[in-house]
Amino acid sequence: MSAAMEVLAYAADGTQRPKAVRLPADPFDGRVHEAALHRAVTVFLANQRQGTAETKTRSFVTGGNQKPWRQKGTGRARQGSIRSPLWPGGGTMFGPHPRDYRLGIPRKLRRLARSSAFNARAREQAIRVIEPLLLEEPKTKRVAELLGRMGIADRRVLMLTEGVNANLILSARNLANVQVMRYRDVSAYDILRAEALLIEEPAFGGALEQGGDAAAIAPEEPQPKRKKAKAEGAPEGKRKPAKKAAPAPKARPAAKKPEPRAHKPEPRAEAKKPAAKKAEPKQPKSAAKQPEAKKGKTGKKPGKKE
Repeated sequence: MSAAMEVLAYAADGTQRPKAVRLPADPFDGRVHEAALHRAVTVFLANQRQGTAETKTRSFVTGGNQKPWRQKGTGRARQGSIRSPLWPGGGTMFGPHPRDYRLGIPRKLRRLARSSAFNARAREQAIRVIEPLLLEEPKTKRVAELLGRMGIADRRVLMLTEGVNANLILSARNLANVQVMRYRDVSAYDILRAEALLIEEPAFGGALEQGGDAAAIAPEEPQPKRKKAKAEGAPEGKRKPAKKAAPAPKARPAAKKPEPRAHKPEPRAEAKKPAAKKAEPKQPKSAAKQPEAKKGKTGKKPGKKE
C-alpha cells in the first residue's frame, strides 16, 4: 500500500492517535477516473429533478372562442382568438411540460465512480478514521465539540457510519454543514460535495492496519480566498516604493516680441475720367444709300467673258 493511502485516525472523543491507519485496497486502489465521476454526478443531479413544471398552451387557456373582429375591412391585423400566444393572457409557446428526467448508469460504472471519489479525497488527506461514535442520547453540542477538536468544524463534513446511528443523526441534523449516512449508501456525488470525510473504523469491515507516524501526515487545509489589498492597508513589505518627484524644468528667458511696424497708408489713386468721344460728321442720306446698278437686258449672266 502506498503512503498516500494512509490517513489520520482519531479516538471517539476527538483526540488524534499517534499512528496513522492504512485504508483497504477496495475501494482505495489509488485510481481516479474523471469520466466516470462526470457521468455519475450528471446522472445523480438529473435524477433529483421532479419534472413537474407545467405551462398552458392556447388550448388550455379559458376564453378566446370567438373571433375578436372580422377578417377584413377594419384596417387591423387579422386575429382569430384573444388567447393567442401573441396576446397578453394568452397561451405559452414552447413552455415546459411534465416529463421524466431520470437517467441510468451501469452498475460497474457507478462502482468505479464511487471508488474514484474515495481515492480523490484520500489523495487530498481529506479522510479521517474515527472509533465508533456511541451516543447515549442526542446531543448537538457534543458533536460540535468533537468536530472542533478535530479542526473540521468550519468545513462541510460527511460522517459515514457502519449502520443506522439514530442518536448521531439526531445530534447532527441541526448542524448546517454536517451530514450523516451509512457507508454503503454513500454516492460519488456525496463524497465530492463534502470537504472532509469522517468514517467509522468498523464501516470498513474490521480493524485497519497501523501505518507510519501520524506526525508525518499533514492534512490539507483549505486555502483562504485572497482579497485584494488596498493601498492604505497593504503591509509595509509589499508597498511599492514612492516615485521620486521629477525636477522642475528650468525657466527659459522670455523671447523678445518683435516691434510692430508702422502702417503707412497707401495713396489713393485718382479716378481717371474717360475721354470725351469726338463727334463724327454726319453723312447725308443720299451719300449713305446709293442705288445699285441695274442688270443689263443682254440675256447673259454677269461676270462671264464672251
